[in-house]
Amino acid sequence: MKSVSPPPEPICRRVLVVEDDASAAELLIDGLTAEGFEVSACSTAEQALQRLDTEDLGVVLTDLNLGQMTGVELCERIVAARNDVPVIVMTAFGSMETAVAALRAGAYDFVTKPFDLEAVAMGLARALDHYALRQEVRRLRSAASGARGFGGLSGSSAAMANVFELLTQIAASDSTVLILGESGTGKEVVAKALHAHSQRSAGPFVAVDCAAMPEALLESQLFGHVRGAFTDARQDRKGLLFAADGGTLFLDEIGEMPLGLQPKLLRALQERRVRPVGHSAEVPFNARIITATNRDLERAIEERRFREDLYYRLNVISVTLPPLRARGGDALLLAQEFIDKFAGMSGKSLKGLSAAAAERLLCYPFPGNVRELSNCVERAVALCQGDEIRLEDLPERIRQHESRHVLVGSNDPADLVPLEEVERRYILEVLAAVGGNKSQAAKVLGVGRKTLYRRLEAWGVDTTD
Repeated sequence: MKSVSPPPEPICRRVLVVEDDASAAELLIDGLTAEGFEVSACSTAEQALQRLDTEDLGVVLTDLNLGQMTGVELCERIVAARNDVPVIVMTAFGSMETAVAALRAGAYDFVTKPFDLEAVAMGLARALDHYALRQEVRRLRSAASGARGFGGLSGSSAAMANVFELLTQIAASDSTVLILGESGTGKEVVAKALHAHSQRSAGPFVAVDCAAMPEALLESQLFGHVRGAFTDARQDRKGLLFAADGGTLFLDEIGEMPLGLQPKLLRALQERRVRPVGHSAEVPFNARIITATNRDLERAIEERRFREDLYYRLNVISVTLPPLRARGGDALLLAQEFIDKFAGMSGKSLKGLSAAAAERLLCYPFPGNVRELSNCVERAVALCQGDEIRLEDLPERIRQHESRHVLVGSNDPADLVPLEEVERRYILEVLAAVGGNKSQAAKVLGVGRKTLYRRLEAWGVDTTD
């Protein structure tokens, strides 16, 4: 069993204000403290660098004019020494040249004086969230090989920890297992892992899709037949129950098994003997049975599409796989694993996900679950031109996804969206309302044109005029 990867570090909300104007510094301390930040201040760049060496800081908010060392120079020093600490530079209104210089120096953003405290607080929160996400992406890159797992499954979420614990407990058992979960959650991967960790691991693993063939053919496949049992039965044939002798038979999509075949399977499981089609005697078999379905079998029983006695025979032990949307940051961890896999296959050297791509993957609900994520990453690796997966490398359905609920009103957390998504939609609505005029949109939004451009580029929106 692999070790559990460490949990994400909590976001540090400590803000260092670098401001040589005592009244402005006091205003910022009082206002940002009221917004929930832990704020301290100093008046020189040299003091700020000393504080960075000795204190755990989340973000630096610095004035541009600080005497011997400018805010831009301070930003360069911080980025070189502590690139995990974002810097926001305060510039005079209309001083776009200095704002651009700050961004080139590595500043996360800039705010103009006289400043709006609410706008400053929002900028600080975005900077902290953005850099926390970057740290999480880096953590997941290193944690991908050390995440807890079972067989071909891996994950660090609480939901998957429960699954791993259950699988560990039942792997050595010979009991019948019913695996439940949405399409793409990895039910066959679980079945193979159970087989690999069982006492039957040296025997065969045989899988059959119960939805892929008509009843007569499925019966022949499972139980076998003798020569002459039906047209084209030119020789005796072993069924899959016999082919899996000493190993495991995996019946996928068991909820789709024809109703007429269900009592025959029930009898075979009860007696551990089966009568091949056209044979006069029953023959014993020795295979562990694992089944899986994405159907609601209890509802199928109520609708008389599935036998209740067979359900209880199959459901000796049940394993429910959570959908990807309920697994938190596992989406990023799995994405990193898939990046390593597909990049290796294609001979590319990729570090992982950009922060914007990671954020989009976390917001997307993945109705196709892990299978859809794998396909998405394979496509992104093929299209990627740099050393990391960018937002524009992701499929359009993921880039353009919008949840149904923006504000509260849903009981399902998966339906809600982050504050950043609310901001994105509002900015795009404003841009549409002014006919795509980015200068006018920036004025309406109260942000600089460059800031607006960075937002649009991060969202994959065309920034050409």
